Parts: sequence; C-alpha cells; structure tokens
Amino acid sequence: MTASKKWSAEVTEHSDALDLEAHIFESDDARKIAASLKRSAEHSHRRKAEPFQSAMSMLNFYINRAGSNLPESRKRVLEKAKDELRVAFGREKED
Repeated sequence: MTASKKWSAEVTEHSDALDLEAHIFESDDARKIAASLKRSAEHSHRRKAEPFQSAMSMLNFYINRAGSNLPESRKRVLEKAKDELRVAFGREKED
C-alpha cells in the first residue's frame, strides 16, 4: 500500500470533522450514504463548518481521492449521493 493510500484512508477513518459509519462509501444506496453523512455531520462537535458543508466535503474528498481508480458504477452512486445529500439538507439539486 502506498503512502498516499494510507494517508487518505487515515483521513476517511479518523476525520477531525466527522465520525463516519464504517464502510459507508461502499454502499450501493445513495440515499443511505447521504443519510449517514447527514447524521454524522449533525452530531459532530468537532466540525468547523456547517453540517451540509462538512458532509459534502467528506463525500467530495472520498470521490477525489479515489480518482481514476473509482469504477464508473461507484462514481455514479456517489454522485447520486451528492444529490440525495442536497435533498436531505433542503438544498436544490444540481442539474
């Protein structure tokens, strides 16, 4: 395992902002991912930003760190989770 993979896994597992549900980004249910991120963000006392921003940042971080290694099917689920997260927080979905 390379240092960069260890680094990103460490951030995902031990974020200062959110306590994430184990293996949540492996779920095939975008709504479940969004609900878990929302729950984590709203219950965190360590986050520095608003819950929506913290949750979306963690999701984007995961997508960006996976980069080209992320299969297209996983990327579709995670991109849909962004829309579900917006809905969960009462924000407008992007087209």
